[in-house]
Amino acid sequence: MLKHLFLITLHCVIFSFEGTSQSQGSSTLLFNETTLLKHVESLSSDAFEGRRTGTKGAEKARKYIVNQFHALKVLPFTKNYEQKFSFYKKRQTFEGVNVLGLIKGSESPKKYIVISAHYDHEGIHMGEIYNGADDNASGLSALFSFAEYFQANPPKYSVILAAFDGEELGLQGSKFFVKSNALAEKNIRCNLNMDMISRSDNNILFAVGTAYNETLKSIVTSTKGAGGLNIATGHDGHDGLENWTYSSDHGNFHKKEIPFLYFGVDDHKDYHEPTDDFENIHPEFYINAVKTIISIFEKVDDAKQL
Repeated sequence: MLKHLFLITLHCVIFSFEGTSQSQGSSTLLFNETTLLKHVESLSSDAFEGRRTGTKGAEKARKYIVNQFHALKVLPFTKNYEQKFSFYKKRQTFEGVNVLGLIKGSESPKKYIVISAHYDHEGIHMGEIYNGADDNASGLSALFSFAEYFQANPPKYSVILAAFDGEELGLQGSKFFVKSNALAEKNIRCNLNMDMISRSDNNILFAVGTAYNETLKSIVTSTKGAGGLNIATGHDGHDGLENWTYSSDHGNFHKKEIPFLYFGVDDHKDYHEPTDDFENIHPEFYINAVKTIISIFEKVDDAKQL
């Protein structure tokens, strides 16, 4: 994730209703939890060399994503699932590749919900591999759980599963996607972005973006977190907390006035450190986070308007 957090007092609103909030609906048993964890473990292993944009590690990660999309019967949104782009940063030109899968909607196939997670990370520095388990093998692996979910629960609106590249270098992949005209802005219903969702010392998952859209605010506040997980709003520029509106790929959708929800957690000691490894994630929290995000998606997909 491209953000720098400070130690601040939590003043956000936390929702963990026990008796009054809506149930998890059909999202109770929608994906293989063991497989989800194995994806994170694999993608954050040394074999992927930190997945830095333009490296062999990133290429290996990209092939992994394509293979999973194909196995899960996710259609390619672009040729071979890939959307190539280049950008200049830090006095060099980078070659990036987004990986874009498509699930066709059963009722409104020409309107799209973009579910996104970046797959790049920091690579290798001073001989140490920055594996990026939480940032962002966690969000990326959740895309595969969504693909499993859609096999049994086809969405009403079409869904693009977007694995963006170049996030750590300035949100480059999502910037190219929204400017590329691969999809008309008016046809993008909203963006659900996942970046760092696998660990929390206080069992809180943030849903950022509700300050900009009343329907999304209602959806989030009426959702019960799976397994007692707490859903918190805030960090969107209206509460005195650090503004995360542009902290990850959702920022480029917001610039185009496309509704968004960003799911993530507070900073932790392993953020952008070589210690962001699989053994440091919180498996129970992570599984509950993915279940909760799927539950929120169900309501977004059901909403008549956003």
